[in-house]
Amino acid sequence: MVFPCVDAFVTIASVNCENLVNFYTKLLEQKPVTLIPNVYAEFRLTNMRLGIFKPKNTNESEFEVISNDKLCSVYAKSKISLCLEVSKLEDAIAHITALGYPPPGKISIASHGREIYAYDPDGNRLILHQAATGSH
Repeated sequence: MVFPCVDAFVTIASVNCENLVNFYTKLLEQKPVTLIPNVYAEFRLTNMRLGIFKPKNTNESEFEVISNDKLCSVYAKSKISLCLEVSKLEDAIAHITALGYPPPGKISIASHGREIYAYDPDGNRLILHQAATGSH
């Protein structure tokens, strides 16, 4: 039997849906292509769709945000990250810092390029990545 998957996209659940939609609207510098206020928003990125949704009341505890004092100890161990490829890492760092969410660490260098971890208002890990010249 073949798994009949025809598309895939990333979604982020948030009990603070409007706040997260506002953050990604500013970060990505675009309005959602689909918007149902306080229920669902979808952004179209190159080769990817990013959806943000408010979970139903019966499922909210599954997606609760842990307070900021616990942010580093809890979210830093998440195995899933939203990696955003950028052309100029320093410009991306300045942009997210201006939004009030400065990356807590330093730029790291790997064989595939340079990157830095940042976090959205709900503590989801973002990896801002600039590919090494010739690696893309």
